Amino acid sequence: MNTAIHAIPQESTGLAMFDRARERLATFPLSILQLGMRIGVGAVFFKAGLIKYNSPEFTLLLFRDEYQVPLLPPEVAAQMAMVQELTIPILLFVGLATRLATLPMLGMILVIQTFVYPEAWTDHFMWASALVFVLTRGPGVFSLDHLIARGLASRAAGR
Repeated sequence: MNTAIHAIPQESTGLAMFDRARERLATFPLSILQLGMRIGVGAVFFKAGLIKYNSPEFTLLLFRDEYQVPLLPPEVAAQMAMVQELTIPILLFVGLATRLATLPMLGMILVIQTFVYPEAWTDHFMWASALVFVLTRGPGVFSLDHLIARGLASRAAGR
C-alpha cells in the first residue's frame, strides 16, 4: 500500500485551504457591504436626479416621448422623479430612515422595469436585490439609524 498519499498533512490540501479562505472571507464586516449597497444604489438614482435637475427641458421631453409613465402627465412624473431621486438617496447615503427610504426606491425600480426599460431587468434586479437586503437587514452600523438606536437604547437603560 502506498502511504505517500496519507503523508500529506490535511492543512495543505486544497479543501483545507479553501475552508480557511472561506472562513476569512466570512469575517468581512457586513456593515461595509450594507454601506456599499446603500451608496451604490443611491448614487445611481442621485446622478439621474442631477441630470433631470440640470436639464429640465430635456427631462420633460424624455418623460413625454420615451418614458411615457401611465396615469401621470409627463410634467408631474418628471418633477416627482427628480424630487425623489435627489432626496431619497441622501437618506440612503447617511442611513437615516433607511428601511423606509428603500420603499419608494423599490417603487421607482418597479415602474422603470414595467413601463420604461423592461429590457434592463438585470440592472433593476441588482438594484432591487441590494435595496431588499437593506430593507430586511437594516443599514448597518455606519448609519444614523444605528447611532439613533444606540442612543435610544442607552437612554432607556439609564432610566
